[in-house]
Amino acid sequence: MESKSILIKNATILNPGEDIKKSSVLIDNDIISCISDDLIHKDADKVIDAEGKLLIPGFVNTHTHLSMNILRGSGDDLPLDTWLNECIWPLEANLTEDICYVGSLLACIEMIKTGTTCLNDMYFNMGSVAKAVEDSGMRGLLAYCIIAFDDETLKKEIKNTNEFTSKYNNTADGRVTTAISPHAPYTTTPDVLKWVRKASNKENMPIHIHVSETKKEVEDIVELYGMRPFEYLEKLGFLGSDVIAAHAVHLSENEIDIIKKYNVKLSHNPASNMKLASGVSPVDKMLKKGITVSLGTDGAASNNNLNMIEEMKIATLLQKVHNYDATALPAEKVFEMATINGAKTLGMDDKIGSVNVGKKADLCLLDINTNYFTPNVNPLSHLVYSSVGGEVSTTICNGEILMENKKLLCVDEMEVFAMAENATEKILSKK
Repeated sequence: MESKSILIKNATILNPGEDIKKSSVLIDNDIISCISDDLIHKDADKVIDAEGKLLIPGFVNTHTHLSMNILRGSGDDLPLDTWLNECIWPLEANLTEDICYVGSLLACIEMIKTGTTCLNDMYFNMGSVAKAVEDSGMRGLLAYCIIAFDDETLKKEIKNTNEFTSKYNNTADGRVTTAISPHAPYTTTPDVLKWVRKASNKENMPIHIHVSETKKEVEDIVELYGMRPFEYLEKLGFLGSDVIAAHAVHLSENEIDIIKKYNVKLSHNPASNMKLASGVSPVDKMLKKGITVSLGTDGAASNNNLNMIEEMKIATLLQKVHNYDATALPAEKVFEMATINGAKTLGMDDKIGSVNVGKKADLCLLDINTNYFTPNVNPLSHLVYSSVGGEVSTTICNGEILMENKKLLCVDEMEVFAMAENATEKILSKK
């Protein structure tokens, strides 16, 4: 492959945990090779003038179901059990590989346009999801979602998981990697979870699972096993630093201690939890205990968008009002959740999550000459509390420019929109 370089000149750089600074960034192929005030135009094949732009690491969305973008607006204003059983699962029965590809590509477009460069997805028809992530140019940790209540189904799910991981792990120039994903404690058995733990250890792959999303889920697990979900998972020997637990809303003090003990990583999904009235995760408390909590959007059928900038604002405001504490989850902490904590959650913090030399060039530029950033006295505050996502002008992943000056370069946006409308008509016609 012919080498290429990009120079981002005169950027205002906002890095998690650091003071803001003005500098220039040189990208060689897929790596940030230099950050300096002395870089000049002749140092690169392409130059981006970032005067009046805010340069941040690309957002890391740690819990998604990309294909569900095709179901956006389905089952609004319903509790989780009703939403799943009477709306989503019947619709999902009509999803094909082609429809999942379209839904996933639609999701990737949405994320690129709002500054997300990396995602963590679990669903089915995951080969279609992997193809969409590859075609979009994004980075993704992907997992086939296992649901099994008996040995016969487990055998089929093991086969599906192994086929997916063997075919797609470390593909798309390393942008697509795979995890192992039991859906949740209430949709699997102890044998399923024990197999997942063994497979994860053997293949050195992360585990992605829903845990403690609703009160009913916790009550059902207590009734079945005589203990709460994280206590149950600990007893099975399931927990470890490679476990990514989505939601983690209803937690006892003992469970928080268990999460800390095993260094379990959490994905907080505030908009989805609010819409489904699932509850409020004790995020501020867990961050203060040193637990790694990242940010996810969940799927577009329960959010209803994948905008991480909006998710940051919702996350911090929810903690403040829930705790009656205006100091809870400040802007700098929620920005860390959306960037470097997301990278830590996926085991990728040595590669992504901050604008540093040696890391992958997964970056985002926002236009700060806009009403949401004016007066420009505190870019971090404006990013978290004021921005709506439309300020994102350029998105780069793995050193490739996916969007420049708000023009998508990776896919034909209007063509995907037309495909999505057609796919939705097919799904709804089968109801």
